[in-house]
Amino acid sequence: MNLEKVIFGFFIVLAATLNFGFFVGDLDDPVLHEINELFVAIVVNLIATVLKLGDRTQIGAIHLATSLVADLQLIAAAMVWGYAEHIAGTGMTPVMVARVVSLAGGALFANVVSVIILIAETIMQRR
Repeated sequence: MNLEKVIFGFFIVLAATLNFGFFVGDLDDPVLHEINELFVAIVVNLIATVLKLGDRTQIGAIHLATSLVADLQLIAAAMVWGYAEHIAGTGMTPVMVARVVSLAGGALFANVVSVIILIAETIMQRR
């Protein structure tokens, strides 16, 4: 067993599950979407992105692209949350929560694509 691949797979799947955990719930209910879970999802996605930097294959490039998309959308979601709480002063209204959750949903889709690529890559490897 290759420890590097285990760690790589672990962070890819963890990024997807954390993102899913934040995403699940009513679209406009701020109680169901925890800011700390969004923060952890961002950190784990950034770690997964760093782990993907060393792969120079075509599949590695797609892995990196999906990870960058997820990072961008999760960071944008955090920025919208910060804007609502600290700049606009309105707090997390249903409209703002819907924006944050929608961005996290886009990141979740990118994470799912990354997991599917990981599974396909694993199936294609010969023993």
